[in-house]
Amino acid sequence: MYPQIRLTTANREDAARIAQWLDDAEVSSMWYGVGDDGVPVHIGYSPHHIADASDEEVQDIFEHEDRKIYSIYTQEGVHIGEAQLVVEWPLQEAQAFILVGRKDLWHHHYGTMAMIGLLDEAYETLRLHRVWVDVPEYSEHAIQLCQHIGFVLEGHLRETHLKDGTWYDSMAMGLLADEYARRRTRLMGNAAV
Repeated sequence: MYPQIRLTTANREDAARIAQWLDDAEVSSMWYGVGDDGVPVHIGYSPHHIADASDEEVQDIFEHEDRKIYSIYTQEGVHIGEAQLVVEWPLQEAQAFILVGRKDLWHHHYGTMAMIGLLDEAYETLRLHRVWVDVPEYSEHAIQLCQHIGFVLEGHLRETHLKDGTWYDSMAMGLLADEYARRRTRLMGNAAV
């Protein structure tokens, strides 16, 4: 049975936890590694620099119209990760990102449930037509998660992810709103009540 999660609007405190998780070499190695400056790479903003950001900067990051950033919480109210949608409104599509920072919860379906929650947000709330992911080849579990949910391989991208000084290929995978609607009931059949 899958655990239950909820997505909430991200905030400064959540970003500080993301920074702490990314400081763990195992977590950052499964994400995007570290940059030339030694700071773990993150998508959309730097959790390591958010503590020094002004309230206006934080608001701009977490309330941006084209980038929806959510914190992932367990049913018990424990922050475990982050989910993002980078929306291209004219195309009615978004790129999705999921990071479960709590290593002790890896391989316990929290990522699956976070992706389902993110897809619900994309299709039901934002009324998008398509969601896609760009999954690095070194993230086999993420590839399997996306395939399980119903993402379809749309292309193989060469050397798209620089991680720790090495370029890696990735898989571009997409899921259409009607495809997700057909799969969601079956996916949620395993969810905890």
